[in-house]
Amino acid sequence: MLRTINATRYVVPLREGGSLPAIVEGDDLGLYVVKFRGAGQGILALIAELIAGEIGRALGLRVPEIVFAEIDAALGRNEPDAEIRHLLKASAGLNLALDYLPGSVMFDPAARDAAAADEASMLVWFDAFAQNVDRTPRNANLLVWHRKLYPIDHGAALFFHHDWATMEAKIASPFKQIEQHVLLPWAKEIPQAGAAAREKLSDGVFERIAGAVPDAWLNAIPGNLSAAERRAGYVDFFKRRLEAAHIFEQEAMDARTRII
Repeated sequence: MLRTINATRYVVPLREGGSLPAIVEGDDLGLYVVKFRGAGQGILALIAELIAGEIGRALGLRVPEIVFAEIDAALGRNEPDAEIRHLLKASAGLNLALDYLPGSVMFDPAARDAAAADEASMLVWFDAFAQNVDRTPRNANLLVWHRKLYPIDHGAALFFHHDWATMEAKIASPFKQIEQHVLLPWAKEIPQAGAAAREKLSDGVFERIAGAVPDAWLNAIPGNLSAAERRAGYVDFFKRRLEAAHIFEQEAMDARTRII
């Protein structure tokens, strides 16, 4: 499902947070923002980026293309920054990357950026569904490119997989953090977004997306479950989360009522 590119040139770091993503050039001559497996958040952030990002795409959101990025340990041998050299060495192998959108800017309500009700509602629904805590006014993770919205950076979603014992409790979570969502003021069509999402997330979508996660990444998750069992766990979580969608939809509508 996902293409694989080989990183041929390290272009520039994007010093955001602690993950130190970077713009790299691929062997297809394209530019990509790479999320490194050797960064502090580790493999779980890459899994969340892949799964949540592809669910967003299935919902019709403009998630930049996600690709696997093969990193050779020699890529950073001439890099003068010791931190970057160490990161590239620790990330040798398969990483994750998003298509770079040159000239894009971060969505900012303070700059009078706004969103259409249908798109804002679907983005709010999506983040509540995937339990993404990182789409706030302080850190929107939402690019504006050619006057259209592109959601990025989903590594903070799926936080249940940091402690699989909490999965059962998270399935029916109302996700109260949705009150901090940057697009909530424009999201006045949550029920319509939910109805559309149920149609788009039909049988087989979650299996297809989970099937794209490499076994090696799933095997790196602490615990005694196999890659197949982990994959089935993600699928089960999202199917049951979808069945309980009315809970987080009501929470989003109530949260919006409180802030407007």
